[in-house]
Amino acid sequence: MIASPAAWHWNGPFDLLITGVGGTGIVTVGALVAMAAHLENKQASVLDFTGFAQKGGVVLSYIRLALTADALNQVRIDTQQADCLLACNKVVGASNDALQTVKRGRTMIIANTHALATANFVLDPHATLHAPALLAKMRYAAGDAFVTTIDAQAIAERLLGDTMPANIVMLGFCWQSGLVPVSEAALLRAFDLNSVAVDLNKTAFALGRLAAVAPAALDRLAGGSVTPQPARNDWDDLDGLIERRARHLTQYQNQAYVNRYRTLVYAVRAAELAIVPAGPLKLTAAVARQFAKLMAYKDEYEVARLYTDGAFANQLREQFSGWSRLSFHMAPPLIARTGRHGEAPRKIELGRWLLPAMRLLAMCKRLRGMPFDVFGWTHERRTERALVGDYAAMIEALLPRLSAANLPIAIQIAGVPDRIRGYGHFKLASIVAARAGWQDLALQFDRAGLEDGPRPNAGSIAVGAPIISSDQGVGALRERAHENVG
Repeated sequence: MIASPAAWHWNGPFDLLITGVGGTGIVTVGALVAMAAHLENKQASVLDFTGFAQKGGVVLSYIRLALTADALNQVRIDTQQADCLLACNKVVGASNDALQTVKRGRTMIIANTHALATANFVLDPHATLHAPALLAKMRYAAGDAFVTTIDAQAIAERLLGDTMPANIVMLGFCWQSGLVPVSEAALLRAFDLNSVAVDLNKTAFALGRLAAVAPAALDRLAGGSVTPQPARNDWDDLDGLIERRARHLTQYQNQAYVNRYRTLVYAVRAAELAIVPAGPLKLTAAVARQFAKLMAYKDEYEVARLYTDGAFANQLREQFSGWSRLSFHMAPPLIARTGRHGEAPRKIELGRWLLPAMRLLAMCKRLRGMPFDVFGWTHERRTERALVGDYAAMIEALLPRLSAANLPIAIQIAGVPDRIRGYGHFKLASIVAARAGWQDLALQFDRAGLEDGPRPNAGSIAVGAPIISSDQGVGALRERAHENVG
């Protein structure tokens, strides 16, 4: 039995700001607190700012509670007047709109450490959350002693099998911390009245309370730590990175394809070790990631393999107890029609019969890139195959001229494929942009090489028959930057 927190000492309105992203239940959490206050004959007001996007957009829920109606003279929390900031999302919690309600030494902040992107990341897929900086910003605003963190997503996923109740876990943590001045009975009654996943939400609320007073008990319930282990840095586990990509490429195509991958990566590692014997081998790691990405472009054979290798069926069984209808919405290049005005191909609905057809198609992956590959003649597939060869040629051209001065630029060159995103016409557009980026970086690499002077062993590392010899330099690739796109 968990003891309830001390009752809130009322000397004015209680101001609670909840921040998060649309589609995760932020508005619902605010409504639950307001309903609980109403059930106790308290006064409550809720003001929700949901931005332009209903799902994934920024959400700020201003909740004001008071014993009498005359104490609630406005619905928005005034500057530096928040008693608690419940930051279900760090990005929104550290925003100016949220932090302007925080007063140092007064406002308590409970922050979810889980990194959850907002809708803005759709516009900039290369953006980073800068999680440590976001927490530092909140600590600076409120004071170190006034900030508490919890990984609500990890708790919900590990103990409930779903991350959707994570914000209810946050609510339970916040309530147990004495920062939601309504009774437990009123909140549980509000869950009942909401009539949505009642038992699940009550359990999530209880887990949040337990996390506040006895986090070790959560580990015992889960049979292990509910806190995710820090991600292993691939630079510290380079062999593991290479092996993981090699296994994927084996499933994608065959052993010969993997050998092509290993040949380039091992050549890069040898060249980089000559410059930075103690590591970390950042160039090798970049090539290991990006070359594998280019080689494993998602064509019709790969889509068919992913749908029929058993993983998709297992996911369906885990999420649904049964289904009477299964359909796929796709735009197969040979039969999909473009829009009325020539825009992107329109998706069509295909029935369950597609699964057996995809099993047969997956078995035909050995035809990939061969004359009988009916899909390989499309503009998109020819472009993707050419990009694999161009990337290998560019990296091979770098190696004989690699030095400490131009190594950082070489790492940037190797990482350019990370800018290539999406499928179809979106991917083709990003390829054109990536090639333009290669042009600029190639110029920088050449200038850095001239400043550093030639290496004594320049040209000593060669892989097979490079498409562009080292004496031509990387600059020679500028003329090829837009080849094979048309």
